[in-house]
Amino acid sequence: MNPTKNDKNTRTTGRPTLSEVARLAGVSPITASRALRGISSVATELVEKVQRAAEELNYVVNPAARALASAQSHSVVVLVPSLSNLLFIDTLEAIHSVLRPRGFEVLIGNYHYSRDEEENLLRNYLAYQPRGLLLTGFDRSESARRMIEASNVPCVYMMDLDPGAGVNCVGFSQQSAGATAAKHLISRGYKHLAYVGAQLDQRTLLRGEGFRQALQVAGRYDPDLELLTPRPSSVGLGGELFLQLMHSHPQVDGIFFGNDDLAQGALLEAMRCGIKVPEQVAVVGFNDLPGSAFMVPRLSSIRTPREAIGRRAAEQLLNLMAGNPVAQPVQDMGFELMVRDSS
Repeated sequence: MNPTKNDKNTRTTGRPTLSEVARLAGVSPITASRALRGISSVATELVEKVQRAAEELNYVVNPAARALASAQSHSVVVLVPSLSNLLFIDTLEAIHSVLRPRGFEVLIGNYHYSRDEEENLLRNYLAYQPRGLLLTGFDRSESARRMIEASNVPCVYMMDLDPGAGVNCVGFSQQSAGATAAKHLISRGYKHLAYVGAQLDQRTLLRGEGFRQALQVAGRYDPDLELLTPRPSSVGLGGELFLQLMHSHPQVDGIFFGNDDLAQGALLEAMRCGIKVPEQVAVVGFNDLPGSAFMVPRLSSIRTPREAIGRRAAEQLLNLMAGNPVAQPVQDMGFELMVRDSS
């Protein structure tokens, strides 16, 4: 049964309400509330009914709607997959610089590259009715997608672009960045080119896909020269993977690493083992982290506009929260190939 416009328990925002959940489950609002809060006095069969109804309606529990009503208009939720990666630290700093002077409290959630953790964070944060959401990329659970849509909270996606999705996003093409790295190595005359990636989030895989497609076009692709691991990206892992690749495929003369920390580790390990870069093997990284320009040799890398993405995404969200139209929902911030001594 759909609520009528005159139903006093139906919010004008279009968000599912507790009353709607109770009606669908065939219980009173008080019972529905107790069931969703896990109060043990509610019969198991009623709890299951209420939970099914809440899931069907994409209802998000709001345990303190009245008490936090004033806080609602001042909070923006930002979800990132890592707080140890400088990429996201720079982005968060830029977001703060835009939102804090406008009186918004920035609530940061770190989901450690886990879809389940991100879904839980969304459910918890949406319970407090934030004014806006800034989310990283498009790789999330279907349940999380439904929650975002049902919440009617203004949302901007960062880092990735999806022109066909009909959403607001600020980022760059990960595939184009990977293709650029491949074309650079090919243009320098390297023939046996490898891709090394870790963590294996969607962006890492898209970079690899772009690199692979460019090699295929040039007739240089060898599937055996892809080394991928779900382990967290780090300098130490980069050195380990570099040695593994060089031992198993000594013909490799050019490597694109999906993150700069991996590439930095490779340079350190090459120096330790007496492998000359770029004479024996060229190395290209991704993100152009601060230390990359000071490595020995200086690391070639794809520079990503992480600060600009944070600023632009926050500015776009401000417009959405104010109800203003966004002239350019999809904003490509581009990237830059920094050619240095390692390639």
